[in-house]
Amino acid sequence: VLLRCPLCGEAAGRELEAHVWARHGQLLGAPGGGNDEQLYECPMCSLTCTNIQILEEHVDLHLEEDSFSEDGTVRDLELAQWLQTEEDKRQRSEEEKREREEFKKLQRQYGLDNSGGYKQQFLKNMEREVDRGKMEPFEYHKRKADMMECLAFGIDDGKTKTSGVIEALCKYYQNENKDVRRVWLSTGVDHFHSSLGDRGWGCGYRNFQMLLSSLLQNSLYNDCLRDTTLIPSIPKIQSMIEDAWREGFDPHGASHFNNRLHGSKAWIGACEIYSLLTNLRIKCQIIDFHKPTGPMGTHPRLFEWILRYYSTDNEGGAKVVCTSKPPIYLQHQGHSRTIVGIEEKKNRTLCLLLFDPGCPSQEMQKLLKQNGDGISLKLLRKFVGSLKDKQYQIVTVDGVLSLEEKTALCHASRVLTSEKIP
Repeated sequence: VLLRCPLCGEAAGRELEAHVWARHGQLLGAPGGGNDEQLYECPMCSLTCTNIQILEEHVDLHLEEDSFSEDGTVRDLELAQWLQTEEDKRQRSEEEKREREEFKKLQRQYGLDNSGGYKQQFLKNMEREVDRGKMEPFEYHKRKADMMECLAFGIDDGKTKTSGVIEALCKYYQNENKDVRRVWLSTGVDHFHSSLGDRGWGCGYRNFQMLLSSLLQNSLYNDCLRDTTLIPSIPKIQSMIEDAWREGFDPHGASHFNNRLHGSKAWIGACEIYSLLTNLRIKCQIIDFHKPTGPMGTHPRLFEWILRYYSTDNEGGAKVVCTSKPPIYLQHQGHSRTIVGIEEKKNRTLCLLLFDPGCPSQEMQKLLKQNGDGISLKLLRKFVGSLKDKQYQIVTVDGVLSLEEKTALCHASRVLTSEKIP
């Protein structure tokens, strides 16, 4: 606090007394000069004193009080700022921790956590089965040897395959007279379900195996598939997708996986299936049903599109139409399935027939019974109200590509966009 002379207003600081006597001594009278009634006013509170020394002591008290108050305020402010800084640090640390945990969770969920791939998971799950007494050690070693042999040749072991379902469905519908007006079916499709090696992440690969099983029975694709006469194993499919990436297909998608699938448990989707098929010179397209087109979040436009796909060039009067159409790869958030046909009911409602990789072969075998009453078809049937995810994508196959067409599509895939149904 800056003290000013109560007589002239000049700044005097702590030398107030000396200033007063030096500048105003004659006015006030020297000490002991007889001017006993001289009054001095405090420059801080206007208190009047009769002695300059008393005034100085009084002012000093003001200074001590103000100093204490100011220091206390500063200390409180510094403490508050420190506490806020520490709280900000704590919140940032917790947020970073949550982000790291969420990122690791997503990596695990999508198989990008470097925890190994098909082979590692297969062996780990078999070891767990042995530990639980559900598998004998000799069976473990036999299955391990079989798996290693199949992986060496790049072929699927066929242990999760169910054949003959399409043929059984064809016979069933020919005798079914209740409520089905017409039904269209794809060319013979084998069902593949997830195994110990790909449980939880292998649906995209299994659906590709289903699609490929149909293409291999269609002579139109013999030239494209001359190097793929047997159903490839999941690690082999991963290598085939990497081959497509190296050719230049879908660089954006490749970067998402760091250009590597083999040895991982990475999920794949419609774009990877498209790249793989196109690299094999198989003509295909992605159709994106990016929003619901019916009430309650349903997708009737999806069903109508699939009906047109199957019924094109098959306008005859037959109730059961076994078409030459390959099955359709169906993708939605978190899962994918294979569309193998579509029913049209007598009331004109539509019902998709789906092969789900999550359905075990024991259940699929029930569809092979000739005296089936249709109950097992619940495994396959999906009505409009059953598909209510926000978005669906399908991959359809329609012919073969020339080398020139493949090259052009490879360049175009650098800015790959799917066709969207409005």
